[in-house]
Amino acid sequence: MQFFVAGAWHDRPETIDVINPYDGKAFDTVPKGTAADVDKALGMLVEGAAKMRAMSAWDRCQVLRKAAAIMQRREAELAETISREEGKILAEGKLEASRAREVIEVSAEEARRLTGEMVPLEAAPGAAGRVGFTLRVPCGVVAAICPFNFPLNLVVHKVGPAIAGGNAVLIKPATNTPLSALKLVEILLEAGMPAEAIACVTGPGGEIGDAICGDPRVRKISFTGSYETGDAICRKAGMKKVTMELGSNSPVIVMDDADLEKAAQAVAAAGFANAGQVCISAQRILTSHKVRGDFLSLLKPKVEAIQPGDQMDERTKMGPMIREKEAVRVEKWVKEAVAGGAKLITGGGRRGSLHEPTILDDVRGDMKVSCEELFGPAVVLSSFSDIGEAVRSANSTRYGLSAAIFTQDIDRAMRFAREVDAGCLHINWSTQWRADLMPYGGLKDSGMGKEGPKYAVREMTEEKMVVMHLA
Repeated sequence: MQFFVAGAWHDRPETIDVINPYDGKAFDTVPKGTAADVDKALGMLVEGAAKMRAMSAWDRCQVLRKAAAIMQRREAELAETISREEGKILAEGKLEASRAREVIEVSAEEARRLTGEMVPLEAAPGAAGRVGFTLRVPCGVVAAICPFNFPLNLVVHKVGPAIAGGNAVLIKPATNTPLSALKLVEILLEAGMPAEAIACVTGPGGEIGDAICGDPRVRKISFTGSYETGDAICRKAGMKKVTMELGSNSPVIVMDDADLEKAAQAVAAAGFANAGQVCISAQRILTSHKVRGDFLSLLKPKVEAIQPGDQMDERTKMGPMIREKEAVRVEKWVKEAVAGGAKLITGGGRRGSLHEPTILDDVRGDMKVSCEELFGPAVVLSSFSDIGEAVRSANSTRYGLSAAIFTQDIDRAMRFAREVDAGCLHINWSTQWRADLMPYGGLKDSGMGKEGPKYAVREMTEEKMVVMHLA
């Protein structure tokens, strides 16, 4: 497949294979872009940004609405592309394609809601006769640097609000999963997006990412990925506006009054969807001493029923990890934990890029499977004596993206909500839940800024203050 730069589709002499994570076989190729391609793209995107700024909110809304309609028509194709290049099971690919369309639809509505506000200047001393209001204007060129694990939905979470806000967009998809983003560009162009106002450059993240982040023509960067890469981007970006959606190792607290069946069901779903390759996957399961055994006896058969295999087979319950080296890393961390005293309850094996759904018990907080972002199909259990210890354990991490508690006690639930340092807090469900219209983002090393179309549009526009001196 070609990439889209400077208003046209292009090939390059060098290409990158797009590989099915299950069998390791290439099924497509994309051009291997360079810093020169980024420079060429930005040259036209500056012109495109001016065109987008002049476009009415109504017209931007119509482009996004038409794109959503095309996405609905092509939903089966998009779902298959997502699953084939990323490795998630086909049911999850279908869900992602549907969610991505909804994000574009919500972004279309947000284009019509973009407005400033009246400022009551006469309430200030010495400001009689003055009228004030704000205007929101586009940033200009927005760079969307995207991860592999949701190759369409996390792209549209950046691209949809950028268009709604009147910006031009440069997409840098993950090297392993570029096809979904390229198909989105096709759809946007068909929907009427000015060709000068969108580009998608595929290729190695280092060279292309550095070229994007260091270029002054880019005013806003929206990045989803690891803390280490996000930190490097911020250092390179300088005075650009940035949104960072980074790592996590989400805790789930199971209190002694919890609905244990509901908690086990939620953890089994949230710990192993997309082979655990979700930034808000349930990872650290903190259980009350009083219910530890009962909870584990409910969780174990649910996890053992998750059979890994070919993601394109509708009977498969969990697909492969994105690459075999990632499955090897998870296997290594699990073995290190067991060697350090953790108890392997189930799983732990690996075949190629398929890692078995795994439960570890008696895990210490200093083990990698607990203190780092595992990003794989395993959950790790430890226990506590009371809500205070549970909160301290939940907070004993540099991350703060999502956290959850199961309890019937409103006082415990509210203490959790007030004291646990995470951007998304769930009561009586697990950490891996997101409505695409809600504000979504983390605290601490999990990042800065918010996604969700309404909130992302704010991040992708700038505010002007207008004062009319009438007296």
